[in-house]
Amino acid sequence: MCRVVDLHQAVLAKNDASAHTLRAELAARGTAVVNLLSSPGSGKTALLERELLLARERSVPVAALTADLATENDATRLARSGVPVKQVLTDGLCHLEAGMLSRHLDGWLPDNTRLLFVENVGNLVCPASYDLGETLRVVLASVTEGEDKPLKYPTAFGLAHLVVVTKTDIAEAVAFDEAAFRAHVEQVNPGVEVLLTSARRGRATGALLDRALAAADGAPLHRPVMARRTDVLGPAGPAHDHGHEHAHTDPAHDHGHAHPDGTGAMAQTRS
Repeated sequence: MCRVVDLHQAVLAKNDASAHTLRAELAARGTAVVNLLSSPGSGKTALLERELLLARERSVPVAALTADLATENDATRLARSGVPVKQVLTDGLCHLEAGMLSRHLDGWLPDNTRLLFVENVGNLVCPASYDLGETLRVVLASVTEGEDKPLKYPTAFGLAHLVVVTKTDIAEAVAFDEAAFRAHVEQVNPGVEVLLTSARRGRATGALLDRALAAADGAPLHRPVMARRTDVLGPAGPAHDHGHEHAHTDPAHDHGHAHPDGTGAMAQTRS
């Protein structure tokens, strides 16, 4: 008798186990991870650069790891803040995975790091499925992307602890309908906070840093309705207290992912 193995679910289960271990290890050293997800061009690098600068001014020990398919442009920009920054090139892989993140942190992340901001690959599909051992999951969308973004990417928005709107300085010019956007967010993730920002104008500067520090200090997080525990290990460390839950939905729906070589094997990364 043949047994059918769902390779996608097996990959996710392996990732969840790695995320469980990484979350516990980082919690033991007092480090909280902030996983930032967005489409390409959302403005998350500009916003993150401001937050890192402010963290340095406040003497908050932070670091940032940014992932892209190619170029080190984002790392170069973030390094201007003066905090430890590392670039990960995924060689075509459309997301980070917990084991991959763990390997890149080994021997690099300073021991006293309070917050590690992870700028995930610009993509609202694949990254939504992968727990990175984060304490806080943030999804960003710019005013130029359309008010229906949450409905088009329900997994990404539905599992977020915080939703951030960027580039609000041009909201009027692009006729951004804030009420419609908020209604669509509420439809997929009832009760989640929506934070309006502008890196150019400095609107809500420091708000993301404040939310991250609060989460790191044990403040209760929003509990997404979509989230549900699916692995036998369960959440670990601070994320358990914060109500972190991770869901895997049907891979054929919304966030299906195939690795570049079609085998489901993890692509090799380099730093």
